[in-house]
This record gives sequence, C-alpha cells and structure tokens, in this order.
Amino acid sequence: MDYLVFKWVHILSSTILFGAGVGSAFHLLAATLGRDTAGVAQATRTVVLADWLFTTPTAILQPLTGVWLVHLMGLPLSTPWIAASLVLYAIAMACWLPVLWLQLRLRDIAAQALREDSRLPRAYWRFFAWWVGLGFGGLFSFLAIFWLMVSKRA
Repeated sequence: MDYLVFKWVHILSSTILFGAGVGSAFHLLAATLGRDTAGVAQATRTVVLADWLFTTPTAILQPLTGVWLVHLMGLPLSTPWIAASLVLYAIAMACWLPVLWLQLRLRDIAAQALREDSRLPRAYWRFFAWWVGLGFGGLFSFLAIFWLMVSKRA
C-alpha cells in the first residue's frame, strides 16, 4: 500500500510541477511578446506566485518521493535509468533556481516600467532571454526524465 500511495504522490507532484512550469512559461512568454507593460507586470506577478505555490513544493516532493520509491522497490540508485533521472533532475533544478531569481527581476523591472508608464527596458529583455534559455534546459530535462520513468532505460 505504501508503494502505491508514494507512486501516486510522485506522479501527481510531477504532473503539477511540469504543468505549472509549462503553464507559467506560456503565460509569461505570451504576455512578454504582447509587449503590453501592464500585462507583463501582471503576468510576472502571477508567475512568481505560481512558482511559490505549486512549483516549489512539488520540486521538493519529487526527489523525496522518488528516492523513497526506489527504496521500496529495492533498487540501487546506481540503476542506469534512476541515475540518469537523478542527473537530469539536478540539471533541471540547476536551470530552475536561476529562473526563480530572473522571474523576481522581471517582475520588479516590469512593475517599475508600469509605474513610470514606459516600455520594458533593455534589462528586461536581457533577463528574459536568459529566462527562455534556462527554461528550455529545464523543459528538455523533464521530458527526458518522463521518458526514463516510462521506459526504464538509460
């Protein structure tokens, strides 16, 4: 019974983590490309909130439930698909942590531009480019992890 409960929590939290990430990214990307300062300011506030409410708790749950499932299955962490998943998760988190900081900067810059009734400054676009690049790194890492979880091959 423990295995099924932890497997359910692991799958549910991965769904929320991935869904919140993709949804937030789309929301901020669409708002930014629309170039409406008020829309961007609102989107950045929402994305930062979504990260704290959904992404952060599930990002913590994933390795905890995953390692516990590996223990319950009696598999070593050195099992190729598990080891590869852990490396990819570390890469995804190494992309996501700077994204958190970037989103705070994007939020603050957009809020300032809105207060000043101005366009988004060059700094916003520079940080946004980094946000997009790191986002793709995280996205592709998670897609590879999903493949490994389903196929159990490395």
